[in-house]
Amino acid sequence: MDFLFNFNILFYLFAYLAGSIPFGLLLANIFAGVNIKESGSKSIGATNVLRVVKETNPSLAKKLSIATVILDAFKGAIVLLIAMTLDASASTLWAIAVLSVLGHCYSVFLGLEGGKGVATGLGVFLVLIPIPTLIGAIVWIVFGKILKISSLSSLLGLTGVVLAAIILNNGLNVGSNAPIYIIAFIIYYKHLPNIVRLIKGEEKKVI
Repeated sequence: MDFLFNFNILFYLFAYLAGSIPFGLLLANIFAGVNIKESGSKSIGATNVLRVVKETNPSLAKKLSIATVILDAFKGAIVLLIAMTLDASASTLWAIAVLSVLGHCYSVFLGLEGGKGVATGLGVFLVLIPIPTLIGAIVWIVFGKILKISSLSSLLGLTGVVLAAIILNNGLNVGSNAPIYIIAFIIYYKHLPNIVRLIKGEEKKVI
């Protein structure tokens, strides 16, 4: 049982559990009295919070959506920031980042279901690769304004982060770009239904 007290193992567990907290579900339930797992896209992310809550309380919907993005990003960042203060290695930090996103997408509190991982990915990327993340965020915002399709603008923003990181932070201080590829793969994979709808021209816009 000594492995449970290992520095890295404790942080990996903490990262996964923190990532698993479904803030969108909790906020919508507590403040709007709706279960977003039973409405809209049934995702626990900010877009579905906005879409579902808007049906009954438009003035509250945007606030809860923004709060969801912030909290989902924060839960990914906070474990990293704590680990950094304790001089965790770069490889440990990237493992924490991967597990935070994995926790959000496959939450232990939701029977290994969850969200799409965009906001949590944003949080961990912002801590570990801030410049590429800001570039990706700009891409996300610009295309979000132009296209008004949340999934597509998110995926384009993620692609921007990955490409910028390869150029500006190649190797990620661990001798490999694998961690960012793994996170990107998880997020792309969770967006497969959206990608199918995009190809068919059936993906809904956020108005």
